[in-house]
Order: sequence, then C-alpha cells, then structure tokens
Amino acid sequence: MNEGQQRFYDFVMERVQEGKEEDIKAIMSESFKRQQEGTFSKEYMTEIVPKMIMLLKPECVEEFKNAAQHMSSQLK
Repeated sequence: MNEGQQRFYDFVMERVQEGKEEDIKAIMSESFKRQQEGTFSKEYMTEIVPKMIMLLKPECVEEFKNAAQHMSSQLK
C-alpha cells in the first residue's frame, strides 16, 4: 500500500459503519490491487463507489462522495 492508498484507507475506515469493516476492506484491497496492475478505471470506480457508500455511516456519505468525485476527476 502506498502513501496515498494508506491515507484513503484511513479516511474510509474512520467513516465505516460498525461491523462493516471487513466488507469495505475487501473492496479497497481489490481497488489497490487494480491500481498496482493499472486496471483501475473510472468505470470500476463507478461500480464500487455505491457499494462503499452503503457501508459508510450516513453522516459521512457526502464527505466520501466529494472525495470520490475528486479522485475520479484525476482518472483517465
């Protein structure tokens, strides 16, 4: 995990619903793997963001959406 991935991981883990940690870790693990392989895309991000949102505390969803939108804008 690189520094940016670690920051994102920490950001998400602080906002995940209790009991949903393993679910979101699995999604992030696959995402980080795809980033290393060069197969992480806007399409994939569009697929996983709704899944991740469902695992977050409701009061953290907007903040996460903003972060996800920022990351998406940096993808090709």
